[in-house]
Amino acid sequence: MERPVFAGIWRDDDRACAAYSEGAGIYRIIPRAVAVPSTTRALAALVRWAAAHRVPLVPRGAGSGMPGGNVGEGVVVDLTALDGTPLVVDPVRCIATTGAGVTLGALAEAARGHGLRMPVDPSSERFATAGGTVGTNAAGTRTVKYGPVRRWVQGVTLVTTDGEVLPLERGVPLPPSALSRRLDASLGDALRLARWRVAASFPKVRKNTSGYALDHFLASGDLLDLVIGAEGTLGFVTAVRWRLEPIPPHRGGLRAALRDAHRLGGLVPALLELEPSRVEFLDQTFLRFVDEELKTIPRGDRLRDAGAVLMVEFEGDNPALIENTLERAVGIVRSDSLEVAVGPDEREVESLWAIRHAASPKLASLGDTRRSLQVVEDGTVPVDRLGEYLTAMHGISAKRDVPMVMFGHAGDGNVHANLLPDVTQPGWEERIRAIFEDQTQLVLTLGGTTAGEHGDGRLRAGVVERIFGFEMNQVFRQIKRAFDPAGIMNPGVKIGEPHDPIRSLKAGTTGPAIPADIAAGLRRLEKQAGYSAARLDLADDPLIREEP
Repeated sequence: MERPVFAGIWRDDDRACAAYSEGAGIYRIIPRAVAVPSTTRALAALVRWAAAHRVPLVPRGAGSGMPGGNVGEGVVVDLTALDGTPLVVDPVRCIATTGAGVTLGALAEAARGHGLRMPVDPSSERFATAGGTVGTNAAGTRTVKYGPVRRWVQGVTLVTTDGEVLPLERGVPLPPSALSRRLDASLGDALRLARWRVAASFPKVRKNTSGYALDHFLASGDLLDLVIGAEGTLGFVTAVRWRLEPIPPHRGGLRAALRDAHRLGGLVPALLELEPSRVEFLDQTFLRFVDEELKTIPRGDRLRDAGAVLMVEFEGDNPALIENTLERAVGIVRSDSLEVAVGPDEREVESLWAIRHAASPKLASLGDTRRSLQVVEDGTVPVDRLGEYLTAMHGISAKRDVPMVMFGHAGDGNVHANLLPDVTQPGWEERIRAIFEDQTQLVLTLGGTTAGEHGDGRLRAGVVERIFGFEMNQVFRQIKRAFDPAGIMNPGVKIGEPHDPIRSLKAGTTGPAIPADIAAGLRRLEKQAGYSAARLDLADDPLIREEP
């Protein structure tokens, strides 16, 4: 393959490609090369070369996305060093401007110094990058009140597949460009005609990252809303302009040990009327998984008999109002609970959340016999059907004889189900494949989506048409062609044919072979959630993340 001319790093050796063959999800796919452009101008040159030679490009930040949008057989484009990762906070206008490679953790720290925040708080905040966050329309525990990042993105800089560098701002028309001319010529009528289909075909859920966000685009008229959540299939986001807000000074929360998880479908809608900032749940499968950790928190041993734990938080300027709202929330859950613990101040609220944060490190650090696989980890259903969904998922787990650990965002009906197969048992892949189909059909039956906040990626691209229907999926394809006529931007992600999702796995034996020391280094990164580590450092020094 001809080497492109651009300012930055180009590596096509086996070790570099192996280091970028995995992300946080289930796949191992070896790319043909790795590019690390130094500037937006260099990235634009790389894109023009790729379009001319029909070379697929795979945008990548920290690699912490789960459904496989950060790996692929093309050229992986690492944006973590782009433009020197600029970060500027304007406290007067409550705006922050970040490069694509700036982490949400860095943004949060810089904004906090001015008493401000961007309120969306994904669990990957420490290492998730601005570009990746916008690409997936990321969410978190506070999404129930503040929405996903879409609401907080004022603008982005987009490198198109023509190699143009365009600003996209809310309320500002797209400047004249090859992209604007192509959109006017090929997409205008299709989008107008799609309006009625959106109402009929989009899932009626509080949170959805499947497909392109036509519902939001038709409501706002901002092209920005198609790019947010597009998972790098419509162009490269190189900078983000964020809206910020003052940090609320007061918080209060409760933790309810529910007798039966099925009651979540009735309790959560009532709690939502109180406008909480967080409504999270931990299923009994989660509680069993963190049994030892329960012993380390106040009254944690009392949670073992719960069918689920529900955690609710309120925040604002008026402590008396928060206290009154907490009392009303306790009244809603008391009769269905074995115990209700209330945290009226900052320290007690944090102790209530300690149990929620115990799972991810433990899931990642499982041994090589039983692995945590994110295959059905993002199902989202109408909130009043959450109890039905959990009950059915318990049945699927038992039927297929694969344990799972469930927790997530009850206020949005979003369930993270982590499968824990024994990858040394014959036929485990077939059982995982069957669970994928079972869960997809269950979500469709309940009127939900398979991708609440993580995106379609490669994993779920083949079921998008089943969620939205043939006609809407054709509109999605028209959008993709209008933005990316050469078909080079993350092909196979979001827009894809029905396929076997359980292939090229990094667990088991279906994935391609890579150097043993690189594989061991990638496993260490996964166990330590070390997604901020530079993969080229791993390629050149595989002991860079060696545990002490």
